[in-house]
Amino acid sequence: MKELILVIAKALVDHPDRVQVNVKEDDRGTVYELSVHPEDIGKIIGKQGRIAKAMRTVVTSAAVKSQKRVIVDIMS
Repeated sequence: MKELILVIAKALVDHPDRVQVNVKEDDRGTVYELSVHPEDIGKIIGKQGRIAKAMRTVVTSAAVKSQKRVIVDIMS
């Protein structure tokens, strides 16, 4: 899952070397914290959050097989 998020995010940003994904387990499920360069936040979120929503949909769909709840948080 982490690799999937990295591939998607690196394709969208201008600074792919600054993309990082941290994985945490918490009471909500598995949380993937996506960190990007501050100039790339808008590209990851997209207009009205469309890109972020699409990324979360893809990751959630990929996680269905593992039957775990997956959350993607976007950090600066």
